[in-house]
Parts: sequence; structure tokens; C-alpha cells
Amino acid sequence: MYKMHNIMGKLDRRNWLRQSTLAIAGLGFGSSLSYGRNREQFFPLGEDANELIRIGSNENPYGPSPMAKEAMIKAIETSNRYPWQTTTALREKIGGLFGLSAENVLMGAGSSELLGVAAAFASSETGNAVAAYPTFKLWFKAAEHFGLTIKSIPCTADKKHNLQAMLDAMDDATRMVYIVNPHNPTGTIIPAAELKGFVEKMSQKCMVLLDEAYTEYSDEPSLGNMVAGNKNIVVAKTFSKIHGLAGARAGYVLAHPDTIAGLSNFMPWANAGTSAVSLAGAMASLDDHDFTKMTRSKTDAVRMMLHSEMQKLGLPHTQSSASFIYYDTSGLKKNLAETCTNAGIQGVRTFEEGTPWRRTSIGTMAEMEKFLNTLKSC
Repeated sequence: MYKMHNIMGKLDRRNWLRQSTLAIAGLGFGSSLSYGRNREQFFPLGEDANELIRIGSNENPYGPSPMAKEAMIKAIETSNRYPWQTTTALREKIGGLFGLSAENVLMGAGSSELLGVAAAFASSETGNAVAAYPTFKLWFKAAEHFGLTIKSIPCTADKKHNLQAMLDAMDDATRMVYIVNPHNPTGTIIPAAELKGFVEKMSQKCMVLLDEAYTEYSDEPSLGNMVAGNKNIVVAKTFSKIHGLAGARAGYVLAHPDTIAGLSNFMPWANAGTSAVSLAGAMASLDDHDFTKMTRSKTDAVRMMLHSEMQKLGLPHTQSSASFIYYDTSGLKKNLAETCTNAGIQGVRTFEEGTPWRRTSIGTMAEMEKFLNTLKSC
């Protein structure tokens, strides 16, 4: 078995930490997220920015929650102090949600930071990482910088992870397998019972990084409790999506305490990247069940409407279990992205280069009705 907790001994720890920290900070994850495009070009800001319909980054259009906003305002008053007690309390609270403890939780500035940390950790020995294509590839540059070759395994015809092909692609040099469930950008989902079996098999050889950014939008449970007895499983979660705190930058990973210790070595100051204000918002958001239920209910209703309308238009699309839709624009006569931009809508994004498939986030009902009207005009 590939022992993650032993790999650090083969490196000059401080030199590796220094290099990894600088690389993660300087690689420009934002450019990876926008797939080679300048973020300001893709999401231009200006005097009319607030009038734009922004449905490209899977942000929650209803958040932050009322309880989170109140807690964040109060936290400003104590932001002159390091929020150690709040950090510990939040880690304990998160751990308890999964039958774990604070020692199983590592906080970060959004789960994106921690995906990069996990990639750097896995690349402590050169080799390869296995991931689906298309997928959320924010961590790719960090992994490649530190010596990992990315093995991209095409999704199935119905845009789902091809788990068996991913398992077959693993070899003695595989250091990490990355799975997003529900999948970004396709919105498809793997039933937890099926996924659990593959994760167990894959983790016998290397680290499995399971990205659960959108689990709360689905009916499938988290696999977070698997980390209790398995040092090769890391589960990444975020407050950016259903909790509506994308701008607050709060996320976390769940892992075995030994793995948490290894990951922490790749952070300049473990558990210190989330501000006092963001921590307070995250803590309160976990208790604002009415808000998350409302967000899920409204997202479900809008998604159902979109699926229905796309069906009427004869537009091929996946059955999404997330806060975005994935659809085929090959039947359109006009360029949808350009048409939407001219209508003040940002959010038609490409993840499979050279194909007509596009991803668009789910906004409010009013926003998506405008998007649909624009879509119909194409």
C-alpha cells in the first residue's frame, strides 16, 4: 500500500515547504479555473457590474444566510485578535457532523486552497494523478509543477465518471486519484454506495481526493466518515456553495489525523488561512438550516424548470444533481456565449475544448428565465 504518511521523510521538509508555498501562491490558480482566460476578461468588473447576471462560478445567488451575516458583522469587532477559539470550535463542530473530531479537520481559504495543498502533498514522490475529463482542474498546475503527470480519463457517454477506467489507469506511479461528486462541470452523480467501493479499492494504492463541493445539492450522503480509518482518503468540502460564502473563502478537508498532519506541513500556518469574520459566518451558517433548505428547494425548482425547457427545445443535457447545468449547444444557430454577453449575462463556459458542451450556473428563477429567453433567441 502507498503510505502517504511516510512520504515526507524522503524530502528536505523545510525546503519542500518553502517551494510548495511559493508555488501555490504564484501559480495563478485563477487562470486555471478560467482555462487560460484572464479572470477580469471573463468576469469584467466596472460601473455596471452589479447589473450583470453572473451565472458562471456556481455561486449561491441567495447567500450569505441571515445568521451568517449577523455573525460576520459581530466578528468585525474582534478581528484585532487571532480567532484560535473560533477556529477550534468550528473544527470540532464540523468533525461532529461526520462522527469525527477536530483532529480530522483542516481549515483553508476555501476548498480550492486545500485542493492545491493536497496535490502538492501527493506529489512528494513524482508520478501521476488520475482524474476525469472534463473535470474541475484548479489543482492541476500545482500538481504538474511538482512532478505529477495528469492522466485524464474521458467520462462516459452520459458524462459520468468512468470509475472502472480510472481504476484500470492506475499504476505503481499513481500518487492521487481525484473525484468530484456531484461532478463539476457535468452535474452527474455517482451513488454513494457505488463510489464507496471504488474509493476503498483506489485508496489501497494511493491517495483519493474526493471533492464534495456540491454534495448538499444532491440526495447522496457524504463519504466524509470514511477518513476515520483510512489514511489515504481526503474529502474536500466548502462553504462557498450552498452556504453562500464564496467571497468569504472558507473551506476544509476531512482526513485521518496523521494525514492532516502531513497536509499541514504544506501550509505556512495550518488552520490560520480563514479570517475571524469568515469563521464566524461559517459557524453560524452551519446552524442556519432554514437558509440551506431554502437554497436547496429553490435550486431544485429552477433546475427542474431548466431541464423541462431544454427538453422542449430538444437541447441535449445531463440530469444535474448540482447548482449548475451542462448542455449541448450544437443545435443553436448563434453563438450562445456572445449572445448572452450582449444581453448582460455571464456564465456560458467551456470545459471540453472543441465541443459544443457548455456549463451554466443556476441563479434565481428570474435570472434563469432571462437566460432561457436568450437561449431561445439563438
